[in-house]
Order: sequence, then C-alpha cells, then structure tokens
Amino acid sequence: MARFTLPRDIYFGKGCMEDVLKNLKGKKAIIVVGGGSMKRFGFLDRAVNALKEANIEVELFENVEPDPSVETVMRGAEAMRKFQPDWIISMGGGSPIDAAKAMWAFYEYPETTFEQLITPFNFPELRQKAKFLAIPSTSGTATEVTAFSVITDYAKGIKYPLADYNITPDVAVVDPLLAETMPPKLVAHTGMDALTHAIEAYVSTLNGPFTDPLALRAIQMVFEYLPASFNGDMNAREQMHYAQCLAGMAFSNALLGIVHSMAHKTGAAFSTGHIPHGCANAIYLPYVIKYNSKDATAMKRYGDIARFVGLKGKTDEELMLALCAKIDDYNKQLNIPKTLKEFGINEAEFKEKLPEIAKNAVGDACTGSNPRSITPDQMAKLFTAIYYGEKVDF
Repeated sequence: MARFTLPRDIYFGKGCMEDVLKNLKGKKAIIVVGGGSMKRFGFLDRAVNALKEANIEVELFENVEPDPSVETVMRGAEAMRKFQPDWIISMGGGSPIDAAKAMWAFYEYPETTFEQLITPFNFPELRQKAKFLAIPSTSGTATEVTAFSVITDYAKGIKYPLADYNITPDVAVVDPLLAETMPPKLVAHTGMDALTHAIEAYVSTLNGPFTDPLALRAIQMVFEYLPASFNGDMNAREQMHYAQCLAGMAFSNALLGIVHSMAHKTGAAFSTGHIPHGCANAIYLPYVIKYNSKDATAMKRYGDIARFVGLKGKTDEELMLALCAKIDDYNKQLNIPKTLKEFGINEAEFKEKLPEIAKNAVGDACTGSNPRSITPDQMAKLFTAIYYGEKVDF
C-alpha cells in the first residue's frame, strides 16, 4: 500500500498571507522566524497584525539560525511549553520552518528524545496541542508541504533528516511576495534545490502516478523560470515559488536519493567552509545522475525527463547526457562551482574525512529510495569524482 499526503489547505497568490492569518481560528499562536529578514521587510509585523485582527494572542521565537541546531529546537520547544499555543506558525526559509516542525514534537511530547526522532516515521501522534501553519519566503525547500525537517548536530558535524507524515503542515501559505526579497545567490541555490527534489522524486524507487506529474511539471517550470528569477524578473520569481512547492509535493511522497544523502553529510563537515544545501545539491546532481544511470530503469526515467523538457537525443543515454549538460549549463549561469575543490574544500581535510563521510552518506535516510544501490566504497569514489571533476564510470 502506498500513501500520498499533503497539507489540508494550500493557499497561494500574491498577498494571500494576511487574508489567511486574519481569518485563522484559534487562541494563541507562536511565530517561529529566522535571523531578521522577515522583520526587516515588514512581513513579520504584517503577520502579527493579521493574527491580532483574528483575536489570536501572539508570541515570537526569533533568530533561528541557518541549518538549525538541536539546541535551538530544544529552546523553542521550551518556549512553546511555557506559552501553550494552539497554532505553531513558522515563516521564512527552510531553516525556521524545519526547526519549528521539530519543536512541535518536543512541545507535545517533552519526554521524547532527539535520537528517537532520527528513526524515519517514528514520531508520536502530533496535533494533541497545536496545529502547524508554514509560510515560506524562499523557493526551494518546500518544507511547507513536506513530511521532512533537517536539523544539524554541530558537535558531530552531521545534518539529520527527520521524516514523518505527522510533521506535514496543516496549512501552507505560498505567497510569492515573500520570495521577492531573496538575493540572487539564494535564488540560485534554492532553485537548484527544487530541481534536485523533482528529479530525485521522479527516479526514486517510490515514484508513482500521483508524484510523477508533479515532479515533471516542477522540472519543466524550473528550467523555464529559474534564470529569469535569478536575474530579478518577479513574474519568474512567482512561478519559481509555485514550482518548488510542486517539487515538494512530489518528493514528500516519493522521497529522494543520494544527492540529498551526500548534501546532508557534507554541509557542515568541513572547516574550510559550510556548503549551502542547495549549492551542494547542484554540484552533486549531474554526477549522481551519471552514477544512477547504470541502472536501466533510472536511465529510462532520466530519458523521460529530458524528453518532457524538450531536450534532444536518439537514445535514453543521449537524453540523460543532455540533461546533465543542461544542469551543468544552469550551474554555470548561476555561478555554482562544478567541483568541491572549486568550491574551496581543503584537499587534505577532504581525504581525511572521506571514509567517515561516505559511510554516513550511505546510512542517510534518503539513500534507501535511490534507484541504484551504493556501498561506502562506491560512495567514496563518487565523492572523489565530484571533488576533482572526474568522470563517473563505475
């Protein structure tokens, strides 16, 4: 038996945020936000005022860091236990929304441990105290419609993807006005994250008739609108906000693959530089496509993607290579490096940490739905190819 789960309500369109919030039914809402952009651009005040118009008491939990930590999650849960909200509202990028999802679990179940939540689909039954509303300001993670959250243990240098249908938000508010404030680098990274979500969902071993159309349309929209969005076209920015949401609907139900496994385990691993999640995905994606294409079913599905977006090739292999070439071209347009060495990761540190990183990536929750199996030795070879820009032929 398969399952397809989305938020009950998805609101979209410019300016929809205030309309939704001022008609919300409840008594208390805590708003979880990041480092200040939502306040700086006035969206936080507008959200608070709309909730007050709905006669809802509001408290803020601010300054969730990029790649939120276990410690931040615990502090947020404690704030929730003191305030006792019946709505958890998170607005901003993927980080505050991901953090709020994890806080939700510890708010309702204080005795739960982080170690218990790492096990996929092992959350306790939520909505005992609160419902969840998400308002994304970036166009990539789609965490507003997904059953996932990524939390970082900085002591171990590992990002943990938490997965459970319980943390799929009740309400998603996809208001493109919030995405208009993104700087170009963030547009690039989040856009390629969305592309990776859609491609991995389409070739995942758990793909299906409900996820395939969403994934294909999302891929088509990213290829159509991302460069213009990067260059400041606000109509394209709006379409990218919807494209990333479609990709999220697909991957939340079909799951992902080893591009994400690798990004999770390298983002915080190197002292020479944090690798932003979307940037890591963009670097790894064409190499992983070539690795996965040794599997005949995956090769055919990459061919399907290429045909759907109008690429040319007589065989699935030619189409797959055309898809990789298009991704390489987009990375170049968006100023994304082609290799980890070009990104600036120190070679000696890379070699030293490679065996542990490879092992951790194979053990990541996203590896199980990748279309081709992989061993730690193969993963190390793949990382090495990505570091130096070598051919993937194994």
